[in-house]
Amino acid sequence: MNAEMIAALREIENERNISFESLLEALEAALISAYKRNFGGEANAIVTIDRQTGDYQVYHRRNVVSNGEVTDPKLEIAKSEAGARYEPGDFYDEVVTPRDFGRIAAQTAKQVIVQRIREAERDTVYNTYSAKLHDIVLGTVQRYEQRNMYVLLDDRKTEALLPFSEQVPRENYRINDRIRAYVLDVRKTNKGPLVVLSRAAEGLVQRLIEFQVPEIQDDIVEIMAIAREPGARTKVAVTSKRPEIDAVGACLGPKSSRIGNVSDELRGEKIDVIRWAADLPTFVANALAPAKVLGVELFEEEGVGLVTVPDHQLSLAIGREGQNVRLAARLSGWRLDITSDSEAAEARERYMAEREARATEQPAEEVVEEQVVAEGEEAEEAAIDQDELVRRLEEFKREMFTAE
Repeated sequence: MNAEMIAALREIENERNISFESLLEALEAALISAYKRNFGGEANAIVTIDRQTGDYQVYHRRNVVSNGEVTDPKLEIAKSEAGARYEPGDFYDEVVTPRDFGRIAAQTAKQVIVQRIREAERDTVYNTYSAKLHDIVLGTVQRYEQRNMYVLLDDRKTEALLPFSEQVPRENYRINDRIRAYVLDVRKTNKGPLVVLSRAAEGLVQRLIEFQVPEIQDDIVEIMAIAREPGARTKVAVTSKRPEIDAVGACLGPKSSRIGNVSDELRGEKIDVIRWAADLPTFVANALAPAKVLGVELFEEEGVGLVTVPDHQLSLAIGREGQNVRLAARLSGWRLDITSDSEAAEARERYMAEREARATEQPAEEVVEEQVVAEGEEAEEAAIDQDELVRRLEEFKREMFTAE
């Protein structure tokens, strides 16, 4: 090790952003391990590297103690043996550098530097993509393994994982296709950072809309809720912080061009932009668009919203395979019961009857308590009857003896 090595470490510090001091500290620790492994060195051996010249020395370090107090010569040395300039409590370092330690030192230095560079690169990748968590990244499809997709991101160094569970069934990507995906998670593993992507997350839709709508970037329009069935349909609830700005119109854009661009990126997935409302019945009615809603009645104890629609729009409100009402329920956080206008009264009576039945129903704890009390009273009465029978038998016996 020499000045050239110091220069190389300085260059690594500048290029890789790895602290020069941390490199030398790691190198010193590695040299101690190499010394003990190859030469059976002392338990308290130390290695120092000159920060200017790169020269290194191996020392056997002992504590200086008062004369006559040495208990372990490997760890302690008497003041008289150490010299006049040492006082009890000082360290006494004795050079024990082996002659052929240079080759081992050079090899160890190379291993340490390579390892530190690798660790630094892993930390850089982790920090870079942790900052992009819940954001969108671009990459190229590299390969498939057990239906999981591996994507080489645009930094050309990081390979990310797109699990099968986060893929959209109707989307098909070939090797070398470009892909835009949502950073779902960034994990540290033994093999380095793992970037997990998603094409099915609701966050992907949110970020794509944010890119397309300047009003959202300017904090004028806000996305309040999203419910998505990947590859099929998404409902997005938006609101405006300024009365003069139409939140739905801003998201749709001229001739629906903005939301059309988002739909194209999602391979044709249908996106409904609805107006958010603080009033829950109004919000539920908006969420069921394009169906026309006549009324929404909330049964809070049941957690159900009874939604009445015209008879001819019942199937539209429910949607294909229940998709429309399912998304509206997820968007509002309520279980929705869709009923036609002609059957609304009957459905309402059913919920009211269930509510009255629960109100008059005796709690289970009281029923159990009453049963216990009743059983206790019966047992007490049985005990009284038995005592009475015994008393009468005794009287009968006395009367018989008296008669005799």
